[in-house]
Amino acid sequence: MERDLKERTKAFALRVIRLYSRLPKTTVAQVMGKQVLRSATSVGANYREADEGRSKAEFIAKMGDSLRELSETEYWLELLIESGTTKPEAMTPLLEETRQLKAIFSTIIRKARSA
Repeated sequence: MERDLKERTKAFALRVIRLYSRLPKTTVAQVMGKQVLRSATSVGANYREADEGRSKAEFIAKMGDSLRELSETEYWLELLIESGTTKPEAMTPLLEETRQLKAIFSTIIRKARSA
């Protein structure tokens, strides 16, 4: 599972990088794009730190950081769609992946806390 999640979060970041490069060059699109780029690429980095954590508490804290970054990513993706900056159909798969990753990270955190 951990190797799969490492690859999945990296693939997620790469999808957002590609999305950012296709955004309109307007100021609004670029500001929102940079925010989603920053938050989405942090997910995998925080997950890798969690995976190498020295303690259960450190693991849970870093997983929590990943979950917060996913929530932020979801927010920026929603804004990109709802502002009309991007077409909803182009964003739906990425938004769905964000929500799936949020569910996975939430489950991992819940299980780690109860273990």
